[in-house]
Amino acid sequence: MNTDETGESAAARRQRGLKKMSEVYGWEFADGPGEHFAVTADHLFADIWSRPELSVRDRRLLLLGALTAQGMFDVAEIQIGAALRNEELTAAQLREIALFLCHYAGWPAGTALDGVVGKVVAQHQKSEQRKSTR
Repeated sequence: MNTDETGESAAARRQRGLKKMSEVYGWEFADGPGEHFAVTADHLFADIWSRPELSVRDRRLLLLGALTAQGMFDVAEIQIGAALRNEELTAAQLREIALFLCHYAGWPAGTALDGVVGKVVAQHQKSEQRKSTR
């Protein structure tokens, strides 16, 4: 059996990573192929996102700031959707984050994030309305 320094098997670590990925994004993750997926699941999610010192919400806030500063709004869109699905942040809080980041990441970047927030919030509200009418 392949184990790490803590005695955890590679399979158990992968399952822990997949579980954390599902928690972070709000949908089920299945195992994936390749080294990139392995590092993502086994290290980023099983180890880094699972550390107890920060909550998932804390990490998401930091990630939104970093993504905005780098102009990575496509990835920010995924994070915003997950924050809404997981009820970590409200639409008003997401708008406030965008306004706050205008002052630290630059006005164009914060404004672009605000546009992404508006798009994702509208999609989320439509999805919630469809659920409530079923």
